[in-house]
Amino acid sequence: MTPNPTPETTALQHRVIRSFVKRTGRTTSGQHKALTELGPRFLLPYQESTLDFVAAYADSTRATGQNSIKPQPLILEIGFGMGEATAHIAALLPETNFLCCEVHDPGVGALLKRIGEQDLHNIRICAHDAVEVIDHMLPEQCLDGIHIFFPDPWHKARHNKRRLIQSPLIAKLAPRLKVGGYIHCATDWQEYAEQILQVLTEEPLLKNTALAAHPELQGYAPKPYYRPLTKFENRGLKLGHGVWDLVFERV
Repeated sequence: MTPNPTPETTALQHRVIRSFVKRTGRTTSGQHKALTELGPRFLLPYQESTLDFVAAYADSTRATGQNSIKPQPLILEIGFGMGEATAHIAALLPETNFLCCEVHDPGVGALLKRIGEQDLHNIRICAHDAVEVIDHMLPEQCLDGIHIFFPDPWHKARHNKRRLIQSPLIAKLAPRLKVGGYIHCATDWQEYAEQILQVLTEEPLLKNTALAAHPELQGYAPKPYYRPLTKFENRGLKLGHGVWDLVFERV
């Protein structure tokens, strides 16, 4: 792995789409140990060619010593933070593979630590800019789902242009979803939720699945069963903060 001292998600600057902004962070001893011991098994190096998904998720350490060649659903997650929700969902959906992009070393180490503690085998991490991963490693119609949970809201108006979820990124993501696949975004910042709703609605390859099923939510979706309430989210809800889920389907 080539370390990249930057965190989670976001930025649209100088007409170049990026999925992160540079910040600092301290890696704990436990996270560093996980990076060293588990990194070789669960970190995927960035490459400028299509990812071999069967090889990427092969696991010769399983008890049978055999690797299934049966295709499994693939979910892309962009910006998993410290990996709490990622590990929860991966444990809940063991027959689904997760490709997780995050460039913040403490977050990568934290998720690797969870992988070890929970004996998870269906997660792979690419510690690289998600936009380049999308451009070079993911062919069209290879994804069954996309998760983008609580990206940085950049709430100051002068910083709004740095937000991750904008039309150019969604135009890259939508063709990589299989027909019937979904994109699920969640945010606790109402103004950003409104922007995400507009951006997803304007993408011609996507359809809002909540409009007919839940018209009372005005385009937003009920929280899907698989997304856990994080400690941060629980704290916000107790303070009266809202959380908005948006789920759109590829047509």
